[in-house]
Amino acid sequence: MMATTHVFVGLALVAPLAYAAPEFATALAFGAIVGGLFPDLDVAFDHRRTLHFPVYGGVLAIPVAIVAALSPSTLTVAVAASVLAAWLHAASDALGSGPEIDPWRNPTDRAVYDHFRGRWIRPRRWIRYDGAPEDAVLAVSMAAPALLVFDGAVQILVAAGVVVSLSYALVRRRIPDWAAKRFQ
Repeated sequence: MMATTHVFVGLALVAPLAYAAPEFATALAFGAIVGGLFPDLDVAFDHRRTLHFPVYGGVLAIPVAIVAALSPSTLTVAVAASVLAAWLHAASDALGSGPEIDPWRNPTDRAVYDHFRGRWIRPRRWIRYDGAPEDAVLAVSMAAPALLVFDGAVQILVAAGVVVSLSYALVRRRIPDWAAKRFQ
């Protein structure tokens, strides 16, 4: 899935909480955005293994969410939103393809690494590749709650993210060919 899709999923997760407790809306949005993006920072290392924790992330998310529920503050809700969004990001990567640049030509059997079991989780390919049409539809649908609930800079950022998502989806299949030509 696209990084924007992961961010929008995180924002959709916290949107009801931001609506119910608007005093925490900014903290929830910040946490969801950071958590939605954070796992993909491992693209510079062993992508979908170094910072992706589909099992341990869920184990960590439970106590962090409990702390935020029992002692809500800007810090606790931001951390909880971040941890939950990062976990959802890692877990949902198994719903797509592998991390390869051209999964339609050269698919792998590795979607995301399960540190608990010490093996790769196979891709389900419900989202055939990042930027696939179904990924764009998911991104836009997950952005909708954020566009309705948040305002100001968050709303502008989400709207810009939707434009980026749709633009990327339009050119995604061409990127491997462009990269090959550029580095010949």
